[in-house]
Amino acid sequence: MGNPKAFLTINRKEAGYRPVHDRINDFGEVEQTLNTSDRMKQASRCMDCGVPFCHWACPLGNKQPEWQHLIYTGKWKEAYQVLESTCDFPEFTGRICPAPCEKSCVLKLSANEPVTIRENEVSIAERAFQEGYIKVHTPVRNGKKVAVIGSGPAGLTAANRLNRKGYTVTVFEKNEMAGGLLRYGIPNFKLAKNIVERRIDLMKEEGVIFKTGVQVDTLPEGFDAYCIAIGAEVPRDLPIEGRKLKGIHFAMEYLAQQNRLLESVPVAPEALINAKGKKVLVIGGGDTGSDCVGTANRQKAVKITQIEILDKPPVGYNPTTPWPSMYPQVLKTSSSHEEGCERRWNLTSCRFIGEKGVLKGVEVEEVIWTKGEDGRVQMQPTGKKEIIEADLVFLAMGFVHPVQEGLIKSSNLATDNRKNIIVDKSFKSSASNVFACGDATTGASLVVKAMAAGRDTAKAIDSYLSSII
Repeated sequence: MGNPKAFLTINRKEAGYRPVHDRINDFGEVEQTLNTSDRMKQASRCMDCGVPFCHWACPLGNKQPEWQHLIYTGKWKEAYQVLESTCDFPEFTGRICPAPCEKSCVLKLSANEPVTIRENEVSIAERAFQEGYIKVHTPVRNGKKVAVIGSGPAGLTAANRLNRKGYTVTVFEKNEMAGGLLRYGIPNFKLAKNIVERRIDLMKEEGVIFKTGVQVDTLPEGFDAYCIAIGAEVPRDLPIEGRKLKGIHFAMEYLAQQNRLLESVPVAPEALINAKGKKVLVIGGGDTGSDCVGTANRQKAVKITQIEILDKPPVGYNPTTPWPSMYPQVLKTSSSHEEGCERRWNLTSCRFIGEKGVLKGVEVEEVIWTKGEDGRVQMQPTGKKEIIEADLVFLAMGFVHPVQEGLIKSSNLATDNRKNIIVDKSFKSSASNVFACGDATTGASLVVKAMAAGRDTAKAIDSYLSSII
């Protein structure tokens, strides 16, 4: 702890976003950066707490106090070495992680000004690339081969760890480019794809083999172990009247298409989804819905509304999600919301309305949430209905299970019949050499949790393969 009084004399300072009038005209990253001096001052605010709740709250177990001190003292290379020991891809998490570490920072509780941990993290990663601290590792091969199915954050992490231990790793990806959710699910204005490509290129130099455009329905032969990291990509549908009207799309269909267009991947004209000049309704109040808002703003929609069935979260503090044990359920305003969007809560969708097969609006009804005698929260319709005009609807209500159910069944992975997701949290199947990780095992979750699962599964695979002759 280089400056024991910094948290008293230096306020939290965020890098902030590019001006709205500028950023809505392109898909470049919206977040700006601080200069080196300001970044070192922000790192000095870390109190090196006796119980570092930031470390405890991070799924990866990042050692935040250690690398904060190293930033403050100008030891950027050492800071990266500490960070890399727990986080394989800090250039990703430093951009898109919701930072549970910051929500558990003691300065969050005491002053509502937590250390800028996430921004400091990405600063370390970018400094490492710029200064050449990140070099190609050439591991000694041990003669064993591992197949990783899926190239999202879980699969990439498992592949990276196993490759550096000497295994020959082949990553199979059904899409035309590697990256999974990082490539197709997250808009460029949050995570530029050259950042993803930079890391994948490095992994290729280190010996990881990527086979893209390959749909894996049964496990390929010739491998000593398998890691299934296919994600939970099947979106939750809304099977109400009018669902088949033209103009209703799943959020990920929309976001992935826009990312492909930015990569110059051709899209058939009849399949093109564009919000220009249209009234857009986003159903679902989470991050995926917010990403649809930001994309529609850049496509010049005339009006964007985002609705959520749940209550509006409180601002600042929520006593039902106490510090530091629970992630705070409070009102979150994203950069996309700032660009223009009407947000509404306590609305359920009743039916889609159209003319001649084309969407024109959505009938919604106000609901209230009450606790029953058993303590469970129950939704009650109020009878207050209205119609929201809409030319485009994006369904952003989460995901239910992996796409490749045949692969799961053929791999003897345990599934929950209700949710149809893998529920064996030990990452093992009844086949001794088949493992699974990430959203395929837990259902849709955070990128940082997928990376942690990929790391743990790589360790389990290494332990298994090291135990056999």
